[in-house]
Amino acid sequence: MSAVSPSTDTTTNPRYGAEPAPQTGAELALHGVLLGHPGGVEVAAPAGLRIPPGELLTVVGPSGCGKTTLLRTLAGLLPPLAGRATQDGEPIIRPGADRALVFQHDALLPWRSVRANVELPLAIRRVPRPERRRAAEEWLERVGLAGHARKLPHQLSGGQRQRVQLARALAGRPRTVLMDEPFGALDAHTRAGMQDLLVEILRGTGATVVFVTHDVDEALHLGDRVVLFASGEVLDVPHPRSRDARHAPATAALRRRVLDSL
Repeated sequence: MSAVSPSTDTTTNPRYGAEPAPQTGAELALHGVLLGHPGGVEVAAPAGLRIPPGELLTVVGPSGCGKTTLLRTLAGLLPPLAGRATQDGEPIIRPGADRALVFQHDALLPWRSVRANVELPLAIRRVPRPERRRAAEEWLERVGLAGHARKLPHQLSGGQRQRVQLARALAGRPRTVLMDEPFGALDAHTRAGMQDLLVEILRGTGATVVFVTHDVDEALHLGDRVVLFASGEVLDVPHPRSRDARHAPATAALRRRVLDSL
């Protein structure tokens, strides 16, 4: 079931793996969680949801049903109104360096170069400059932007900025990656390319991924399982990350079931 089984880190940064070092994703779980803001609309999260290490879980549902709130809760930015959200059995009560959040809009700092944006999570952790620069350059190479390190975000296309955001999220080697419709603003061709890039890169990280999307085909292509957030159902995806299986009978049946839930 795992999307990205525990593997090795490929950076040459001494602090982050000059020698290949094993990395495993985190286990996430919800225990009777009620999502929302105090005084606002309350939403029940899928009961008893457990996300095993290394799984890529996609989440679909109508607008306003609480998908982004779920990610903010798992990120430690918004405490649940009731119940517990946990990582490896420990309550999530604040943001952590081992969890990364990726947004639909790239959220890059416009005054920092592409390389400096990728370095940011390492700079916050006070990684020495030469080490974080080396890590940033290697991640930019992995996402196909090795020649753009000195550019500013406004000099890049939307797809390129999303590649920078992905490099920034993964440079700190998070064990959990939370993605909020990261490809929703891209055209269909660029979106497919980013999906393929995401799969390729995550294969070597071991990270656990929760991926929110409005695109049913994207959910069924990327996910090991898909959560129908409005009903709380969690369904296995029959052929994850296989574009050739899009029209397979089992995939088509699941697609109809997901569409009926929206």
